[in-house]
Parts: sequence; structure tokens; C-alpha cells
Amino acid sequence: MAEDVRASLVGLDGVVGVAGPGATLLDDSETVFKRFPLVMALIALTTFVLLVRAFRSLLLALKAVLLNVLSVAATFGFVVLFWQYGLGSKLIFDTAETGAVTFWLPVLIFAFLFGLSMDYEVFILSRMREEYDRTGSTKVAVVEGLGRTGRLVTCAALSLFLAFIALASAPGTDIKVLATALGVGILIDATIVRALFVPALVSLLGEWNWWLPARLARPLRVKPSPRRPEPVEVPGQRTAERRLPVA
Repeated sequence: MAEDVRASLVGLDGVVGVAGPGATLLDDSETVFKRFPLVMALIALTTFVLLVRAFRSLLLALKAVLLNVLSVAATFGFVVLFWQYGLGSKLIFDTAETGAVTFWLPVLIFAFLFGLSMDYEVFILSRMREEYDRTGSTKVAVVEGLGRTGRLVTCAALSLFLAFIALASAPGTDIKVLATALGVGILIDATIVRALFVPALVSLLGEWNWWLPARLARPLRVKPSPRRPEPVEVPGQRTAERRLPVA
């Protein structure tokens, strides 16, 4: 309705604009989402560059950003199904479907979840990188890295999940949406994305995980990471560790 009123008043003398709750909501929504895709792209690009420098790897950084985007997208899907379409909100919270999501919620969900998910990713992959530099084996890096960090990440995610679910008991619907989105998003990220997708992809990519050519390492002021052949595994025997100098 507000858009129709604005369209009908275009060109009339003395008309400055349209006021009221509807027009204000449209203006706020346009202000928030007009540059939201650009902001997301800049955040992803900046994060990618920082992770390339931290991990000394192109694929690890790219995988981290893509998996974070996957976690956020899955959370948005949950919000739409659970709250907008009401597939569970009535049963659990006795709240009817909202029919829409308040315009400022996706921005907050993205900001919180992207940052928390990246914390878990950096924690796990940093440990894997250390093990690979020590042994030269992707298999050992995955096993040791996930074994030493998995329980910590899971416990931290579970603690946050319970905290956000407790926040969901607040009476306001928008607070419920925000709290459940963050709680479920963190749980999905820690149990499915970090515990399953991360080790699976690192195992599949093998020696390419750790590759950073010299021409890209030089402007980042880090030591290059050339591809190294993986240790040969003999059936029935434990893979010998190769001690490599840590950069």
C-alpha cells in the first residue's frame, strides 16, 4: 500500500514524501538490504585473504569461506521453514507462522553466525595445519587435528546452543526467531559442517589442501607452501611420521 501511495503522489506539487509505519518500514528495509550483498561479498573476500595468510593455503581458506556460507544459508532455510511457514513454531513455542521475517534479523543472524562459525573453522584447521607441517601426512593431520579440537568445539557449540535456546523463552517473537536461528545454526555448523564436511573435504583434497604458490605467498609476506607427496602407506603397518620443519 505504501508503494502505491508513493506512486500516486509522484509529480504532485508540495509533496515531500510519504510518512507512517508502512513507509518507514520500507525505507528501513531498503537501507539495510540495498548494499547487503556487497557487504557480504566484501566480508567473504577479506576473510579469504586473511585465511590464506593464516593457513598458507588457497583451498583451506576457500573451503572455510564456502562452508561458512553454507552454514548461514542452512540457518536461513531453517528460519523460513520454522517461523515464516510455521513448521514447528506452533508446536514448540505456541506461536503461529509469522508470514515474513523482520528485515533486521537476517543481518544480525549473518553477523553472529559467520563470526562464530569462522572461530570454529580457524581453531580446527590451525591444528590440522600444525600436524601436517609436523608429519607431512594429510591423514595424520585430519585425525590428530580433529581429535584434539573436536570435543572442545562441540562443547563450546553446545554451551552456546543451550544459552540461545534459553533466550528463546523471551516473550518477543523477534527475539525468539533470533535466538533459535543462532542456536540451531551453531549446532548445525559444529555437528554437521565442522565434524563431517571439514574432515571429509580435507581428506579428499589431500596434498592440494596445503598448497600456496610462491607468487601468491610473496605479497602476503608468508613462506610459500609447495605441494609435497604424501607418505606411502603399507597395508598392515602404521604410517611413519615425517618430521618437517615448521615454518
